[in-house]
Amino acid sequence: MKRERWRDIRASLEKDIMDGVLEPGMKLPTEPELVQMHQAGRHSIRRAIADLAKTGHLSIEQGRGTFVQSQPKLEYTIGQRMRLRRNMASQGVDVSGAMLGVETLNASAKIASHLNIDVGADVIATRRLTLADTVPISFGAMYHDAERFSSYAERREALGSVSQVYASYGIKDYVRASTQMYARAATDEEARQLRQHSDMPVIVVSAVDAEMDGTPLAFSEVIWSAARVRFSIDTTGDATT
Repeated sequence: MKRERWRDIRASLEKDIMDGVLEPGMKLPTEPELVQMHQAGRHSIRRAIADLAKTGHLSIEQGRGTFVQSQPKLEYTIGQRMRLRRNMASQGVDVSGAMLGVETLNASAKIASHLNIDVGADVIATRRLTLADTVPISFGAMYHDAERFSSYAERREALGSVSQVYASYGIKDYVRASTQMYARAATDEEARQLRQHSDMPVIVVSAVDAEMDGTPLAFSEVIWSAARVRFSIDTTGDATT
């Protein structure tokens, strides 16, 4: 049985990526150029690129083109003391973030339960996008009791990290009280925010951070790119690196 042409093109592009001929961040030639280079039809080129995008080798960005995705996946260790910057810094990754929005909401039953506050109480929802070396890896919302953390959003922007914000409130240390994760298909909006193929899954992480005495500080729901981040579990109870 004759091998489909798109599979040969996919294999050729993947080899160039793995051999470093096509480096992370590099923009692929245009579709007409690839057609000429591989002496193939547009359909074969598109299918090869789409398949590599599904596996995380390529990132298709609307209006910009197709780029080689950074490999391998980043490691994010889940433990009692989860600190994103420390996790990524040890891998030589520059972590940055952007505020997507801030709003005051009435706590749903779910949020109220996690924060140990009344249903309907005011909570501050801060929504942020996180990038590793300028590539989006996650986005989501963090919820705080508005009565206790009325200026959380302003302090988060001014101070640059959650730990520093809590320190400004007199909270010297905190831990991850609970973490839940599951994978699912990405919505169109999630794929757009993460600049990944719509067929690539995401990992949904819900978590509660608490003071050392167990008092809840924050509840968060974050969407992570399954192609770019791999989670591991720290059994020693301290994931500070």
